[in-house]
Amino acid sequence: MQLNHAQRELTLKIVYYGPGLSGKTTNLRKLHARARPDVRGRLLSVDTHDDRTLFFDLLPVFFSTSAGFKVKVKLFTVPGQVIHNATRRVVLQGTDAVVFIADSRRNASQENNAYWRNLQENMREMELDPAQVPVVIQFNKRDLPDSLTDAELADIQRKGTQPVVGSVAVRGEGVVETFHTVAQAAWRALENRAHLSRNVGLSEEEFLGQIFRQVDLTGTALEGRYGALPGGGASGSPS
Repeated sequence: MQLNHAQRELTLKIVYYGPGLSGKTTNLRKLHARARPDVRGRLLSVDTHDDRTLFFDLLPVFFSTSAGFKVKVKLFTVPGQVIHNATRRVVLQGTDAVVFIADSRRNASQENNAYWRNLQENMREMELDPAQVPVVIQFNKRDLPDSLTDAELADIQRKGTQPVVGSVAVRGEGVVETFHTVAQAAWRALENRAHLSRNVGLSEEEFLGQIFRQVDLTGTALEGRYGALPGGGASGSPS
């Protein structure tokens, strides 16, 4: 978290992490498409010839709190290829929360576990305390053969401390729900550490409402939960 009292700005950073081709870039593209054009920044990406993300994508979301602080939520992905570990480490620097994108297929478990260990190692390298930086796990590609069952995902959730969300990112399923889960976890972690509600005048309700009233929630589990902002109209359609 970056807090600039002079300019009254608060910047939060969320990083999407996981193996190559697990769906990190797809998640950001789907979120970007659902965000209202007037509140979203440009989606930036640098891809290799085989269409894998080489560096990162960036999605700034902007709003102002009732206390007059301008809030930016920046979303990044990391490159999944093994050779780009140094870049993953740099992108992780200063993150407030992480989404770990795992492939739901059973034959991907070894790679998922390897990248999970890589995440833990890189967090320690960047002096990020796993006890303070929340991680949400998204099991993507739930539509493919040999995917873990819902009961198996529930079992994983019971055994671990991290929230678990299922998704089919190419269809947009579970993408917004994952983002909501990690945004909520990020706010709660920062509230515990920096007392945002007291020092910035930013409650959890306002933080989540300001973001998700600007996102098209049609067809998601959050549909109907957030109304439009006063004077802002309804959420825009995906573009």
